[in-house]
Amino acid sequence: MVMWIIIFSLLLIGLALIVIELVFIPGTTVVGLLGLIFAGAGVVIGYQHFGSDTGFYILTGTLVATLGALFYSFRSGAWSRFSNKSSIDGKVNEGITGGLSVGDEGITLSTLRPIGKAEFHNRTFEVKTLGQYVEPGQRVRIIQIHLNDIVVEPFNQP
Repeated sequence: MVMWIIIFSLLLIGLALIVIELVFIPGTTVVGLLGLIFAGAGVVIGYQHFGSDTGFYILTGTLVATLGALFYSFRSGAWSRFSNKSSIDGKVNEGITGGLSVGDEGITLSTLRPIGKAEFHNRTFEVKTLGQYVEPGQRVRIIQIHLNDIVVEPFNQP
């Protein structure tokens, strides 16, 4: 009786790990391999302890139960309540240029070759020029803003 409990437990754990691998964490293969090892151990113990006839029935029952559980879990949508159905509609750095406008003046923090960093309104932004090289510490003015691209030009204070 104890041997049946061990075999049944190994098969149940193996089946659970295989379903978890296929439904929850596909692609890792570690959990699926562990499931195959547990299920295989249950079948092997069945063959060794009860002989070929009973071992064959255990193997057949395991295969039918595995296929049935996989078919049922995918077909019935039982796992859909665990899946994430939301999506991200935002974009990276969306709104980063908020508060800036054409004509704002700032100072370069790095060399613009033609891309570098500049400070406007006590905030650091990545900016670019139209091809000019601008040294750090130079005054610049925003001439264009395209989505997240800030185009500047150097100017001298009067």
